[in-house]
Amino acid sequence: MKIVAPAGGIGAARFLRGLRTAAPEAEITVIGNTGDDISLFGLRVCPDLDTVMYTLGGGINEEQGWGRADETFAVKAELAEYGVGPGWFGLGDRDFATHIVRTQMLAAGYRLSAVTEALCARWEPGVRLIPMTDDQVETHVVVDDPEHGRRAIHFQEWWVRLRASLPAVSIAPVGAEDAKPAPGVLDAIAAADVVLFPPSNPVVSIGTILSVPGIRDALAAKTVVGVSPIVGDAPVRGMADACLTAIGVETSARAVAELYGPSLLDGWLVDEADAGVAVDGVAVRSLPLLMKDAASTEAIAAAALDLARELAS
Repeated sequence: MKIVAPAGGIGAARFLRGLRTAAPEAEITVIGNTGDDISLFGLRVCPDLDTVMYTLGGGINEEQGWGRADETFAVKAELAEYGVGPGWFGLGDRDFATHIVRTQMLAAGYRLSAVTEALCARWEPGVRLIPMTDDQVETHVVVDDPEHGRRAIHFQEWWVRLRASLPAVSIAPVGAEDAKPAPGVLDAIAAADVVLFPPSNPVVSIGTILSVPGIRDALAAKTVVGVSPIVGDAPVRGMADACLTAIGVETSARAVAELYGPSLLDGWLVDEADAGVAVDGVAVRSLPLLMKDAASTEAIAAAALDLARELAS
């Protein structure tokens, strides 16, 4: 069984950990979102790639879902003493090492996909992790700022510093239209038996991956089953509702499935709270979708895989 999973950050990483347990013999290729990437302190930071790598490699801070376990923040404190920011982005000392290695390799001419492979050689995540593209794509958000007027800011500033408190006028993956899928992405999709969408942000995670030319069309040719990131009328985690509002989409499991569309999506898992949701052209199943522990997460992943197998046959 060959499985491809386009993935964002925390929710996707935890789902993938359950999928790895549910399908121990499968070859899993993860296409990581790089629209959240940002340059800080002269270093290239790839939050979603690192969250997947750390989570599956056993180095994640389990409580917060991002960053390293047993982290310290001496470098951040020293930077603050020098008055060097931004102080709102929490890079820890162990995490800094990953970004230093990545930045050195990029400066030496290695592509992000090769750098990611080298980093994963240490962590051994049990999946093949490929960035969606080797080209630079950054998600930017246009906001109406009461102090500075309408302006565009990096997604991380809107998400982390402002906690999406300023309503987004628009969200755009800058550079995506000129980007190419990273080496191995289209080949992995072509070889896949099924494609699973983890419960990732549909706008700035899965949506950004789909914005890279060629990826959506390649995925549409496969059997695709997604797991809803919305339970009831709220996101399971994070502020996906703010992103959906920015693009004029209702915060509901049905609306997210319709956003992907039946031309892409074949099956859709929703929570029991959304039982009865119907989406034209899409097979919908309901089950508990909260990833409360390893067993419940594995059950969700197994259900997604079972539905994909059913639809593929």
